[in-house]
Amino acid sequence: MCRGQALEHGYTRHEVDNLVASGRWQSLARAVYLPQPLWVAEPSRRQLVRAALLSLGPAAHAVHESAAELHGIASLPRSDEIHIGLPGAAAKRARVRQPNVVLHQLEHPPQSLVDLGGLLATDAITTVSDVILRVERYPAVSALDSALNGGLLVEDDLASIAHRIRRRRGAIAASGYLAEADGRAQSPLETRTRLRCVDGRVPPDALQLQIRDHDGYLLGIGDLGWRAPQVIAEADGQGPHRLPDAIFADRRRQNRLTNAGWKILRFTWQDTLDPAYIPWAVRQALSTPPLR
Repeated sequence: MCRGQALEHGYTRHEVDNLVASGRWQSLARAVYLPQPLWVAEPSRRQLVRAALLSLGPAAHAVHESAAELHGIASLPRSDEIHIGLPGAAAKRARVRQPNVVLHQLEHPPQSLVDLGGLLATDAITTVSDVILRVERYPAVSALDSALNGGLLVEDDLASIAHRIRRRRGAIAASGYLAEADGRAQSPLETRTRLRCVDGRVPPDALQLQIRDHDGYLLGIGDLGWRAPQVIAEADGQGPHRLPDAIFADRRRQNRLTNAGWKILRFTWQDTLDPAYIPWAVRQALSTPPLR
């Protein structure tokens, strides 16, 4: 809560200062407090963003990577920085006491701002338009894929983004990222795996490929697929695929697909860090006749 809210709840300024000095309240930003001791729990990321917004006034709103984080857009590099936008005059008057807060002098019309659970931020299309100008290709395409897959953007929005970023710094590279976006990717790992294949000149010809037997029974779905040589690639993240039930289900599915003549490759995040490995593995599988 901010100091003004504390006073409205009956606390005096002296009581607030004592609570902070004694450690029973945490001071998160200028005149913004978390009413619990640090030894109980450290503030969450969302609480830190809220504190930054409260301390900078009603015109403050999350922008860039911080707005993407609030929207749930995946793939961007992790950072402790909190990006806050303020209109020109307010930005010049602002006093920032949170070391990780990055203040941007930005003018956003009210219609481009949204309330995300009580936190003001740029809307999805504005956020993505800004972010893809600031990051490199892999996280930019992954952010586009994540926004499309999550329903925050639709395909028609890509043309709007291209228009929005025109003549801005980085627009030429970002226009290429827009051309590579594909909302069928269900995770940043799938996007990175696909891009490694594209860069290695072994692009998949299908995403989320449904594989059925002669009776139409669904044997499984491959993240990336090469249909003629009967090869699929799976992007194995550390989330659901590591749970026991998911491991058993993956094994059964792999057995069904293998028995049907498909070759299955499995890639992790670590694999995507080597530009050569994934294309090499795919090329080896493509050069081997399908299993029968």
